Amino acid sequence: MTLSKRDFRDRLLNQKTVWVAGAYDAMSARYIEQAGFEAVMTSGFGVSASFLGMPDAELYTMSENLAVVRNVVNAVKSPVIADIDTAYGNAINAIRTTREFQAAGVAAVIIEDQVSPKRCPICVGGVEIIPIDEAVGKIKASVEARTNPDMVIIARTDAASQEEAMTRAKAYVAAGADIIQPISKCFKSIEGLRAMRQAAGVPLSLQILGWLEKELSPAEIESVAGMATFALVPLMTAAKALQENLAQLVKDKTTRNLPRPVEAHEPFLDFIGFKEVEDQQLRYLSNQPTNTWRAA
Repeated sequence: MTLSKRDFRDRLLNQKTVWVAGAYDAMSARYIEQAGFEAVMTSGFGVSASFLGMPDAELYTMSENLAVVRNVVNAVKSPVIADIDTAYGNAINAIRTTREFQAAGVAAVIIEDQVSPKRCPICVGGVEIIPIDEAVGKIKASVEARTNPDMVIIARTDAASQEEAMTRAKAYVAAGADIIQPISKCFKSIEGLRAMRQAAGVPLSLQILGWLEKELSPAEIESVAGMATFALVPLMTAAKALQENLAQLVKDKTTRNLPRPVEAHEPFLDFIGFKEVEDQQLRYLSNQPTNTWRAA
């Protein structure tokens, strides 16, 4: 059963952990939903790599990210969580960014406290964060810009020290954030995450990266998290398969030896919804041939 925005919010706030995977476009979002994940997150890392072929350094604009997110929302029935980076500016920018992504139909937004333009913390040794008062102002602006009370505001802190992360978590919750997302590099044990959960007073949103994916069990993650996200697995899986197949293809000049065999056209056409379009054509364009949408 598809979660409504209200059910999604209730699950998160009551720490009935929602397991999520990171999409980089509409098609990957559909595969995530088909696999059985209850929600989809648009990964800034994935969007930047897929849309621009560039690293996650806030090189795309708010409107470019919004275009991808809007397509994802339209492609799936599941709740969509949008990574809105730093909200692309100060508190005034955060107001417009929140309103635009809410209008696109997302169930939640993730806003972080890095300086703008941000840098992905898994790709660099360290990042700069804005003063806590400025970050609180952006969270307040985002919360007040929200007109749908079911939309979740996830405040991410990129603070490197556990003490600073906990201090910021408390301040962000006081400003109206619904849940808190620490970066994986900050905490090194489940005990540290439990301390963060207690300090914040709300469930955590965790990106399952690095030591979290290697050392923690699903039960341990669920003991602290309202949301647990495999942000990079879909992108990296697709990239690896594409790289391997293309390398073999350019070598052999035939598809017979591909390490990851290509699916027959018909199942893919059914997955992507060609049959639905064909039916619509039959209903609304009855004077035109209906085989336009089928592969030869």
